[in-house]
Amino acid sequence: MPNLLVKPRTPDADGEVLSVSPESAGWRHVGFKVFKLKPGQSLARETGSEEVCLVLVTGKADIEAAGQSFPDLGERMSVFEDKAPYSVYVPNGETYSVTATTEVELAVCSAPGKGGHPVRLIAPEDVGFEERGSGTNRRLIYNILPETEPADSLLVVEVITPNGNWSSYPPHKHDSDNIPTESSLEETYYHHLNPPQGFAFQRVYTDDRSLDETMAVEDGTCVMVPRGYHPVGAPHGYDLYYLNVMAGPVRQWYFKNDPAHDWIVKR
Repeated sequence: MPNLLVKPRTPDADGEVLSVSPESAGWRHVGFKVFKLKPGQSLARETGSEEVCLVLVTGKADIEAAGQSFPDLGERMSVFEDKAPYSVYVPNGETYSVTATTEVELAVCSAPGKGGHPVRLIAPEDVGFEERGSGTNRRLIYNILPETEPADSLLVVEVITPNGNWSSYPPHKHDSDNIPTESSLEETYYHHLNPPQGFAFQRVYTDDRSLDETMAVEDGTCVMVPRGYHPVGAPHGYDLYYLNVMAGPVRQWYFKNDPAHDWIVKR
């Protein structure tokens, strides 16, 4: 099994700093890349057999996709500004280009596509917001591409976990095809911290502990979750952001809490 923690690297000629593919992850569905573009720099790609959700994590850009233009997108310069991002959904069998007008951090989220949906802009006002949990289990959710919105495979969501809080907690999993109790979804977690020199912890483990890894995640790192429970904890003083990408055989999110810890939500 590959290392579940993927660290960023120096940008290549295209600005790519991080890449997770089905081949590198040893799974079938989720692809995830991060690009850091300088003002005036462009990225052009074909979607091939995959549908793509382009998330402007930070910065401003002009985006063209599937013959449509989406100029002057973006407004937040930090993921901790209490704003949802601009995103563009692009179906498989199409092309797209992103031209940065400021420094840009771009996430390219991908999964198998069936060509069933048109290209579209997902503006901040289109993104659903909710607050989950209480006490030290509080987190803020921005639903960019939930299962209630059109797509073939992708589910995309941003989460802010305030410092001192836990999220993806109680520990839950979604690795079994047992709908409606549980669905089988691969997942990536792309992390940022505020202030950026901080760290957080993420554990990925299965019931039989055949997989059991606890990782210190830092700003710009990505954790792959092929299966198992995957809670996250943010230490005092450091707010945590993560961008989740999920995909699997069925585009539905059903999860099962770890029975040992399910009492927490039943009090």
